[in-house]
Amino acid sequence: MHQRLKHVCFLLPVVAFILAIPSWAASPGDKPDVLLSTMQAELLRAQSSLSKLDPAPYFLSYSVYDQSVAVAAGLQGGLVTSTRVRLRTADVTMHIGTPALDNSHLQNRASARISGLLPLENDHNAIAHELWRLTYEEYRKASKAYANVKTKTQVQAQEEDTSPDFSEEKPPTRVDYKEAASTPDQRSLEQFVREYSAHFRNYPYIYRSMVLITAEQTRFHFVSTEANHVVAPSAYIRVVIEAETQADDGMELMRVETFQAESFEHLPPASEINARVEKMAADLKALRTAPLAEPYDGPALLSGRAAAVFFHEVLGHRLEGHRQRGEQEGQTFTKKVGQSILPEFLSVVDDPTERKLNGIDLGGWYEFDDEGMPAKKVEVIQNGVLKNFLMSRMPIKNFSNSNGHGRSRSGLMPTGRQGNLIVSSTKTVKDSELRQKLIDEVKKQGKPYGLYFEDIQGGFTLTQRALPQAFQVLPVLVWRVYPDGRPDELVRGIDIVGTPLAAMSRILVAGEKTDVFNGICGAESGQVPVAAAAPALLFSEIEVQKRAHSLNRPPILPAPSDAAAKESGAN
Repeated sequence: MHQRLKHVCFLLPVVAFILAIPSWAASPGDKPDVLLSTMQAELLRAQSSLSKLDPAPYFLSYSVYDQSVAVAAGLQGGLVTSTRVRLRTADVTMHIGTPALDNSHLQNRASARISGLLPLENDHNAIAHELWRLTYEEYRKASKAYANVKTKTQVQAQEEDTSPDFSEEKPPTRVDYKEAASTPDQRSLEQFVREYSAHFRNYPYIYRSMVLITAEQTRFHFVSTEANHVVAPSAYIRVVIEAETQADDGMELMRVETFQAESFEHLPPASEINARVEKMAADLKALRTAPLAEPYDGPALLSGRAAAVFFHEVLGHRLEGHRQRGEQEGQTFTKKVGQSILPEFLSVVDDPTERKLNGIDLGGWYEFDDEGMPAKKVEVIQNGVLKNFLMSRMPIKNFSNSNGHGRSRSGLMPTGRQGNLIVSSTKTVKDSELRQKLIDEVKKQGKPYGLYFEDIQGGFTLTQRALPQAFQVLPVLVWRVYPDGRPDELVRGIDIVGTPLAAMSRILVAGEKTDVFNGICGAESGQVPVAAAAPALLFSEIEVQKRAHSLNRPPILPAPSDAAAKESGAN
């Protein structure tokens, strides 16, 4: 979870399809919506036509994302790019066969969805034509996949999990035409990136830097053959500040700060952003001369921000529903429902209905997932015991329904994904006491030092059984904490590694304050905004390994400065 996350992640006869054609009635006070009414009309027409074919679909839906996106990027006080676009993206989702076995079975999930662009104008005929074209393209793809699925199931051994391919639901209808937070004007975004990127002029040892701001406003339209429809607005603004330098041995050193909020006004004040930029520069300067760390296995303390990313990577992805099904998945926790997988003082929820935590906007907030299902709070782990998974409409054994976590980017099939993953603890100490707790554990184990992970930039996890069930988390600020009173020592060049079952059993105690990390998570269903929140956590044991790096020398020529530019007469 972060800006650079990687992942290696009832029979229904034809007549039922015909009789299930829904009817929509506009609610009093609903505003005229040409896009919605066109989607509804074309869906009815497609149902009537496709129901006469063999095989016939048993489910069809249209999802349209009407988006306005503004982007600006700057470096060294100058504008690199500035653009503002509006687009309508349509997804057509189709299931052929029956819920028990359809074209989306296991590795064929991509066959159930196709994507394209719709006209921006509210032109009924133009919109209907594109929906018609996408629908028939999707039918050709889905019907071919269904034939392949039937053939394979006849010649292959029975799968361990024989759950249906699609869940039966009664999704609600919800229409919300309120305006989401407005997108800032382009000049404001340009001024923002110019102002904050100019700070890096003061630090010639920072070789590369960039400030990127993205503002996105979306109105989501959804209709399906289950007689429901959804119209829901959303908006967010995201700032990414990157700075990079090199040590003398060639190691690339990067610091990244991100801010995400519902609107421009909800971003932190300028004083806080400036302080973060100055700290980034100071951190990079210190890292350039910091000693290389060595492989280590022993006590470690993770700040709340670091623990949040750690939980997202190591635990969160293994609790996503689709990872519990299929012969290729590692299924780390699939058969551990009702068993302890964390210390009993820890609980975990994923709650995309929460907009804020401790006054901070949460990036994983949404009202409806990308399958038109309402977002729900899911108590995943209670007092250390696994209770639930994050479910899309693909069932797994003993979990037959969605809990509003089917998420994706347009054009990709939704899967169970994290939203706002929040860790809480009933066993806490004051944050000011955690460092001493770490030292006590170091002494107890007879180790020469412990490690304090101040910040983590991201990581990746492997969940398929053909690969080691391991994770690699990428810290950027790591300190050696000595038990003999020596000052803490900043080190560089290590990654946290391990396996989830072992790592999660070694948490000793938590701090009191919960920190939030907002980021963008990438997986099979695309990049989606997420948040993770956790208190600082003390581990009895964490393993680190050396990080690979290049041997490229730092730049030979000194970096230009403002003073040099003035002397040369440059503007």
